[in-house]
Amino acid sequence: MRESGAIDTIVQDIIASLKDLPGALLPILHGIQDKLGYIPAETVPAIAKALNLSRAEVHGVISFYHYFRETPPGKTTVHLCRAESCQAKGAKALEAHVKNKLGIDYHETTADGAFSLEPVYCLGLCSVSPSMQIGEELYGHSSAELFDSIINAEEASA
Repeated sequence: MRESGAIDTIVQDIIASLKDLPGALLPILHGIQDKLGYIPAETVPAIAKALNLSRAEVHGVISFYHYFRETPPGKTTVHLCRAESCQAKGAKALEAHVKNKLGIDYHETTADGAFSLEPVYCLGLCSVSPSMQIGEELYGHSSAELFDSIINAEEASA
């Protein structure tokens, strides 16, 4: 876990490097999330001040885009595709299994901080639907059995 002083330095560096871009808010939010894994609430006033926006405007953008997280992610993030191709090939059943196995819903993290679950609306694997991403790895022809085998291996290696 990072200390708030370290977070402030990281955020100020990102703001300083991107604030003069046209439409700087999204690049700044992406920069912060890429570096910290989420956008801490305490960074919103600094972002708003640098861009001459209200805190509500910054928070509105963060909460509008499902990509942005307001809480730290788990060690591994599981993305389940919810696009039409995946829905047609059994994504709903996979989604129910994953939620039950992890004991969390979308946008939540397991109590031990090991896994976060996020929806995604296309992973570009429509020809091998349903698809999922666990950490950095993409999987097509996904099933409950495939998910279990990957998660069990991750848990065993932790």
